[in-house]
Amino acid sequence: MFQLLLFCIVVAVIAGALGFTGIAAGAATIAKIIFFFMLAGIALMLILAAMGLAILF
Repeated sequence: MFQLLLFCIVVAVIAGALGFTGIAAGAATIAKIIFFFMLAGIALMLILAAMGLAILF
């Protein structure tokens, strides 16, 4: 998931530098969504770890 986030950020930066604003906006939006899902997942893991519960993946 982190690799996809980095890929979207790189695509957004390169597309923005080359003038493809539509593609850059789309990639930036996808990167924002992935970022907030990852942030929520990390917060959930920290809360469960503080409660003494463990999630194994």
